Amino acid sequence: MSKTVKSMMMTSIQGALGDCREVLVLDASRLDAVAANRLRLDLRKKKITLLGVKNAVARRALSDIGLTGAADVLRGPCTLVYGGDDIVALSKEMTEWCEKIKTIEIRGGAIGKTALKPADVESLSKSPGRRELLSQIAGLIKSPAGRLVGAITSVGGKIAGQVKTISEKAS
Repeated sequence: MSKTVKSMMMTSIQGALGDCREVLVLDASRLDAVAANRLRLDLRKKKITLLGVKNAVARRALSDIGLTGAADVLRGPCTLVYGGDDIVALSKEMTEWCEKIKTIEIRGGAIGKTALKPADVESLSKSPGRRELLSQIAGLIKSPAGRLVGAITSVGGKIAGQVKTISEKAS
């Protein structure tokens, strides 16, 4: 393969990834056409993309954009998976698909320069996603203020009730 063709392939991979800095690497080589089509259509609805790659070209393309963590798992037939809300949502989705279709194998992935092993992807799939974490943080931030308001209004309510009782007795 000529350097020009390799360069074009690298540019294509980098363009497809865009600003995405999280990828998973799968072995989907044993997947039949019907299952592959069903998988791609379902993932497309969730804005997740599958991209079959040539390993040497993908390794160079990913390292050029800072995804050096995926270099170790790029061996044999590989498919890059990227997109979705975040790496947790991507991990959850691909783990579910691996349970549905036993011929798909998660080889690992990368978050920037950090490499992910299949066990890491599995543990990520069980952790809360970005939205859940943000809601938990908001709840924790809101909690002390709620307690303070409750404490102030409960004492204020007692004082108001006592003032009302005293004013009724005086009249």
